Amino acid sequence: MQFSPGCLVLVFSLFHSAPRAPATVVENFNHVERCKDSLYMGTPPRGIIDAKLKKICQRYADKPRFVTLYDPQKRIPVYSAYSFKKTEGDRRVDYPWMYEPQLAEVDGNGNMLPFPTGYLHMKFEDSQAVLDDYSDVVLYERGHLNPDQHQSDPHDRASTYTLTNVVPEIREFNIGPWREHEERIRVRLNNYCRGTAFIVTGVTTTGHMIRRNNQDRVAIPEDVWTAYCCTDYDRNAPHDVRIRFPSQAALAKNAKEGNMVHEKTVQDLEDFLKTRMDVEQNLQLFYDNCISPSPLPLYLHHTI
Repeated sequence: MQFSPGCLVLVFSLFHSAPRAPATVVENFNHVERCKDSLYMGTPPRGIIDAKLKKICQRYADKPRFVTLYDPQKRIPVYSAYSFKKTEGDRRVDYPWMYEPQLAEVDGNGNMLPFPTGYLHMKFEDSQAVLDDYSDVVLYERGHLNPDQHQSDPHDRASTYTLTNVVPEIREFNIGPWREHEERIRVRLNNYCRGTAFIVTGVTTTGHMIRRNNQDRVAIPEDVWTAYCCTDYDRNAPHDVRIRFPSQAALAKNAKEGNMVHEKTVQDLEDFLKTRMDVEQNLQLFYDNCISPSPLPLYLHHTI
């Protein structure tokens, strides 16, 4: 059968003008409206080799809340990226744990869903962690990459309680050094970030797994890392604070001992991750390295 050029154009335009169904697992974070609002300059980290990874636009109550790059084979996120919201930092514990239906099927409305009290179909267990993976593990806690105390809206906070935003963290690390660092960053950004702060938090792995029923189920992180970008900050902040803007990073071992959180530059973190993750040498966590846009035109830069 032959088609005229005009017919081909019509078929092409019909295909591309069809409305997109709401979806959370996407080819590109730009495919879902407002999803990229969680990313600095609407741009995800560059250079992460993601052929086998899933891009999740984390939808809750019909609204994108943050984004996650997820590894369905290791059943943990590689990173979650979100915009920080000023908050008092109180922790909530009454939100239900949720899962991501879109990792296993394409129907539905794209929202994460609470785990049912009864049987969960095996196809969901194949693609992601489930509550049973954490139920008999005493060494590890469910550690948020996007923590609820970095959010203020109740729906934004509830959305962080999806297991696709969680990794197994050694209990002493989770409730000690890492929680203290999350609080330190919350206070710093609350007090000195004037605009929007964007945070990316992720992990490295070395092959250790949580096992259930004699099967490898969930990868255990070796390191936990985080970085923030805030280009509109208080230039009158104390010097020891000002040097941590517009961007700063941190790295820690997911361990019972030797788990101190070390703050460092984003570039130093990127150099470390190039040796520990499946990434290219052009790895860049923030667009243009989170350089503050200059308010002056180029021909006036010499006057600064």
